[in-house]
Amino acid sequence: MTANGWIQIIVFLGLILAVTKPLGIFMARVFSRERTFLDPVMRPVERLLYRMTGVDEDHEMRWTEYALTMLLFSGVSMLLLYAIERSQQLLPWLNPQHLPAVAPALAFNTAASFTTNTNWQNYGGESTMSYLTQMVGLAYHNFASAAVGIALAIAFIRGIARREKETIGNFWVDMTRATLWLLLPMCVIGALLLVSQGVVQNLKPYDTVKLVEPQQIQKTGPDGKPMVGQDGKPVMDTVATQTIAQGPVASQEAIKELGTNGGGFFNANSAHPFENPTPFSNYLEMFFIFAIPAGLTYTLGRMTGSQRHGWAVWAAMAVLFLTGVTTAYWAEAHGNPLLSGVDQRTSLAQPGGNMEGKEVRFGIADSTLFATITTDASCGAINGWHDSYTPLGGMVPLVNIMLSETVFGGVGAGLYGILIYVVLAVFIAGLMVGRTPEYLGKKIEAYDVKMAMLVTLVFPFIILVLTAISSVAGFGTSSISNPGPHGLTQILYAFTSMAGNNGSAFGGLNGNTLWYNTAGAMTMLVGRFFMIIPMLAIAGNLAKKKYVPPSLGTFPVTTPLFTVLLVGVILIVGALTFFPALSLGPILEHLQMVAGKTF
Repeated sequence: MTANGWIQIIVFLGLILAVTKPLGIFMARVFSRERTFLDPVMRPVERLLYRMTGVDEDHEMRWTEYALTMLLFSGVSMLLLYAIERSQQLLPWLNPQHLPAVAPALAFNTAASFTTNTNWQNYGGESTMSYLTQMVGLAYHNFASAAVGIALAIAFIRGIARREKETIGNFWVDMTRATLWLLLPMCVIGALLLVSQGVVQNLKPYDTVKLVEPQQIQKTGPDGKPMVGQDGKPVMDTVATQTIAQGPVASQEAIKELGTNGGGFFNANSAHPFENPTPFSNYLEMFFIFAIPAGLTYTLGRMTGSQRHGWAVWAAMAVLFLTGVTTAYWAEAHGNPLLSGVDQRTSLAQPGGNMEGKEVRFGIADSTLFATITTDASCGAINGWHDSYTPLGGMVPLVNIMLSETVFGGVGAGLYGILIYVVLAVFIAGLMVGRTPEYLGKKIEAYDVKMAMLVTLVFPFIILVLTAISSVAGFGTSSISNPGPHGLTQILYAFTSMAGNNGSAFGGLNGNTLWYNTAGAMTMLVGRFFMIIPMLAIAGNLAKKKYVPPSLGTFPVTTPLFTVLLVGVILIVGALTFFPALSLGPILEHLQMVAGKTF
């Protein structure tokens, strides 16, 4: 652990703090339909879109209509992406490599993945998806799924802010404004900044170049596994050329981070030099991931009339973020104790620690910071392989996702995720003082708590059940690359990432099988929509309630004490739910590593 590493972490959090207020104010004005500096350009486009689609922007929706509209839009979008993937070999445009159709199970998994803002990838982007599929199919869903998340967060905020109302807004209007006023302008600027750093943006066919020195590599069979001869020796092949993939990368990279999508144009994701070439681009991408989720906390405070409450929620997220990044940085900086006495550094610039699976140009501090941010924010982009982290270092990204998108979280999803825990925290505080719990002037009653508990139960249920099945059945264990607790962690991380709509892969698990493609797709759909519906039900119920003035028995939700209670509720719920699984995975692996046990 170095001073330079800590400075980078502190400066990053400072930048996020600095952008929270201006971006939060802008979003509050956009979704309250107040005038902004973009109105002269965007307002005519917005009106044109409504006329073309027959949307009445003045029509307000009940929560049931809002939810149904969102589900229908997502379902149609998913079917469209599946059709594009299955027919990309027939479409005459933007397929210079003549890539074939995506296999049915993989296409289903990918369609579910990008529709749910998960962007889990059981494929290599540069070897599977045509430019048309990447741009029209995947990049479109990066915008749409992010806009849906933001719209849902705004709907929840309205439910809190409104009094004796039956409606929580208009889904079409909220999603359109999220796209036109927020995502598109930020992505144009972000893409140009990334291009300035060397991120590729073109439509050229891939280049083939000769290697200076031909290489011997082990052949792989149709199943993707290394081939071995009858004598037990690896079957080798001579490679004298290399194909250099390229394409419209910068445009997809910008929305991938700003929309907390995470799906990489290349298989190596943000570890690939064409996606993330410099330390500055690395820092820029991390900033993009947290910017909108952080700003939404200020939007919460502004739209509900309690700015201090918005900052209290921001503070809870910041505490959990700092706890995670400190733990991961400490674990990776200390390296592997089984290599005691061995100089583990890769250069004079990297003084010790575990550099396995990390890019030298980023180092330990930026790698662990990126891993923490991407799993806090439900983004899924990676600049290093979590599978190569130490057991405790790799446990941090896993735990971050297990906290149900509450640490800033995905765009929109992070805010409504933590607001579910706010409802639970307020309910617990009410029990402590023996009064009916209140939240910003609304009484929290049995219906609200039941819906909140449904959200907190669906998430671990789908993860733990499918992990248990996969860890004992041959169709699940055949995909892991490591035995023992590390193999269990690979499976646990996969289903946690998919249920949490994160999309980052631990690595080492072959997910492109019928079981993991099918079960994974269902996990992503349940993790997204089965948690959204109860959330919208709470929003609709809160909007109908009368305002109750605060009294001496009201627990304030604007104080440091509330922040501590909120953090405690999040950690306790997560620990009670997932500690047994963690104790059999990364915790056991750490103890065995300290004892000298390897696999």
